Amino acid sequence: MNRKYRYLLTAAAALAAAGLLTYGSRNDFGLGRNMEIAVNMMRELSVGYVDPVDPDKLMLGAAQGMVRDLDPYTEFIPADEMPDFELMTTGKYGGVGSLIRKKGEWVIIAQPYKDSPADRAGLRIGDRILAIDGKEAKGFTTEQVSAALKGDPGTKVKVTVEHLDGSHRTVTLTRERIAIPSIPYAGRVADSIGYLRHSDFTEGSYEEMRAAIERLRQEGPLKGLILDYRSNGGGILQEAVKILSMFVPKGTEVVSTKGRTDQSKQTYRTASEPAFPDLPLVVLINGSTASAAEIVAGALQDLDRAVLIGQRSFGKGLVQSTRPLGYNAMLKLTTAKYYIPSGRCIQAIDYSHSQDGAVSAVPDSLIGEFATRGGRKVYDGGGIMPDLPTEPEYISRFAATLYALGFIDDFGDEYMRRHPEKPADLTAFAISDADYADFRAFMEDKHVPYESDSRRTLRQLREAAKADRFDEIERQIATIEENLHDDTQANIETYRKEIERSINNDIVLRHGYAQGVVARSLPDDKEVQQAAALLQDPQEYRRILTEQDTRRK
Repeated sequence: MNRKYRYLLTAAAALAAAGLLTYGSRNDFGLGRNMEIAVNMMRELSVGYVDPVDPDKLMLGAAQGMVRDLDPYTEFIPADEMPDFELMTTGKYGGVGSLIRKKGEWVIIAQPYKDSPADRAGLRIGDRILAIDGKEAKGFTTEQVSAALKGDPGTKVKVTVEHLDGSHRTVTLTRERIAIPSIPYAGRVADSIGYLRHSDFTEGSYEEMRAAIERLRQEGPLKGLILDYRSNGGGILQEAVKILSMFVPKGTEVVSTKGRTDQSKQTYRTASEPAFPDLPLVVLINGSTASAAEIVAGALQDLDRAVLIGQRSFGKGLVQSTRPLGYNAMLKLTTAKYYIPSGRCIQAIDYSHSQDGAVSAVPDSLIGEFATRGGRKVYDGGGIMPDLPTEPEYISRFAATLYALGFIDDFGDEYMRRHPEKPADLTAFAISDADYADFRAFMEDKHVPYESDSRRTLRQLREAAKADRFDEIERQIATIEENLHDDTQANIETYRKEIERSINNDIVLRHGYAQGVVARSLPDDKEVQQAAALLQDPQEYRRILTEQDTRRK
């Protein structure tokens, strides 16, 4: 038998034996039986299957199958995916500091991080990567280029690029520990009103946020602060607890967790005196605010410490922990639910019967009523409801499709070839009517695989009418279709406002990085402006935190 197979089966048998010994005292016959079956099955497949099989792939399939019917957050992480997992939790990696994307046969620079080795070396958005360490990169995938550019801090990599003007350049980059900032932007949106964009909860988020607020205070009086958690998917729970410690008294319970085991039952309290105990806060949330971001937003609401503006949050009240499986593989599994100060759990989906195929939202009949510290009514069973609900601003699917297909970036490359100079005021930058006409011309020979909701509905209605032999209705539908103008050029005019915003952001990104894009968006951001106005009205701010608002249901 192949040594690799013998090794795998011996290890698996040892695990099965360990499992039997560990759980035998608990009379868990089912677990031991199934572990033995799994080992026997892998042995038979490895030895007797008609063609050679890869034991690593067998193991991967088995592991993924075991968690498939649980919840979407429980997953097996094989050794080759651990670097990506580390990046998600720490926000750090060894490399040159740039996003990349595929364009034709080449990989190009999509966004160098500010002050990264790539940025300092003069690499810019749109640069085509021609070679890495002397090896031609034509035909490389983004994964191949990423693997070649990443490496231990202090090591070097030689990169040859072609700039947008056609010139070639070879640079030697020294890899560094790249830290993706949790706070991509901090600034002011009105007199004495600060604003922080918080993107995730990775290691060091607390230190970043505290330093950003201190900088804002040093710049002048700070009478209020907007914390933007929109589209923040969460991360490390402990970072959320430390962030809350900046705003609420020492020793305040801000979150607790409860699961099946004693180890999963934990209560988290703030461990330090607050740095900003009296600073008025407004928190922005939306349907993509989840996990640790919901802990911060929900705890501040339960403690009557902040006003929440936006849309109902995602509703992820499940806690994940990691368990080592050996050989650098990990299991990330859901171990508990978390509860914010009012006692509510805001988990929106019930996975308790997921193995039976029963996954559902918490029904209205089971939603419980709770109270904030000051007595305002709040509810569990489906995310955090803001104090001041707003309507979400949707981007059209057509505009999103143009962006996803790279057409916005490609036009940005064309624009930069003609206008390489930096605009005088990035916060006010906007392309002209002539520039948009150039975009229309740029798109004339481009295929956009897009079908409007209206045309899709009409097509389905026509098929139904044909099946039912409603000939007259078919003719009427045909007439409507003739008057429906949703081809690419027509949609470029219909969704001009959203497309222009995407183009403007792309150009600003090239000159002002992610910070410039955020700064440019703030004057037109209705929720940010509503938050700023509220913080400038102390009386209304206090009223919302002390009175029950009937809109919060």
